[in-house]
Amino acid sequence: MDALTPPPAPVIPVVDLRDGGPVGHVRLDPVRARGLRDDCLAFFPRGAAMLMPSCDALTRRWLRRSASPYTDDVAAMAEALGVSGVWVLNGSYQWACTAIAREEGGAPWLARTLDWPFPGLGRRVSVARLAGPAGDFFSVTWPGFAGVLTATAPGRFAACINQAPMRRRTRHPWLRLWDMTANALEAWSIRHMPPDHLLRLVFETAPDFGEARRLLKTTPVSRPVIYTLVGVAPGERCVIERTEEHAAVRLGDTIAANDWWPARPAWEARMPADELFSRSFDHAAEMNRVRQTLVASFDGTVSTSFDWVLPPVLNPYTRISVAMSPATGVLRVLGWEADGPGLPRPVTAMREVLADAVA
Repeated sequence: MDALTPPPAPVIPVVDLRDGGPVGHVRLDPVRARGLRDDCLAFFPRGAAMLMPSCDALTRRWLRRSASPYTDDVAAMAEALGVSGVWVLNGSYQWACTAIAREEGGAPWLARTLDWPFPGLGRRVSVARLAGPAGDFFSVTWPGFAGVLTATAPGRFAACINQAPMRRRTRHPWLRLWDMTANALEAWSIRHMPPDHLLRLVFETAPDFGEARRLLKTTPVSRPVIYTLVGVAPGERCVIERTEEHAAVRLGDTIAANDWWPARPAWEARMPADELFSRSFDHAAEMNRVRQTLVASFDGTVSTSFDWVLPPVLNPYTRISVAMSPATGVLRVLGWEADGPGLPRPVTAMREVLADAVA
């Protein structure tokens, strides 16, 4: 290779975990799992690693008291890796993102980005082929993660998670940390299943779009969440906005950012971490409205390229972009990372998985 020719972009691995599940993922690729853990810890101030054992203990206690059927998976992954932080990362439901469900070529498609300030999520992403009583599905995930954030079950449905807006008792930017702490303390006593664990359960057990929608709508969850869901037939698409025990289902305007649509009083749209103490309540809501409006007006296609990943959908914390259609069996994934200040760039080759090719 010529010295001036850049090396080829890394290929996102596709791993068959139908026998070993997420625990098998860690055992299959412990280097990738430990690297992701180290990357995430690097985001925190120096010395944070010393607090991980205590934070792990708190998260472990909370998860074991919850209704999650996957707590033993997290325990097995933590034991297999032999490092602290596994419980914390599996308990950090803090993902922000944008999603759109639309129909192209007569088939429903679901496109989403996942945004989070942790480095390494784009570089170390994998596609895992998993199985449950209802059939196989493909999860866009990482070794060491037990839940499901983005997945497709060819012939059944596809779904993803967006972080819900934050419950606010105040409106001042400087008091957001107080509200975040109060919300966390409230969640401590809740025994319901984490939202990402519920989504995994749905992929394992739901035979079709209708049952997936029912489970995501009616099963209590430990934290507010937004699910975007598509099926295989025209018209099978919806956004399910959840609080812990209640749900609102949108059949039209199937676009989700990190706010309720329409916005509700006392709930604040999520915002970039670096603006947590500066962006106003109203500015956060306006930026989310702009994002949703731009996505709604996008006149290209999500089924053929990632041209829709543009600002403000693309932001400094974008880590993955995904487009998937359970009707056609197509899943496409691209990893993103930021080298420094500014917008991230693709750091992997675009990975396409075709269900018929791997069946």
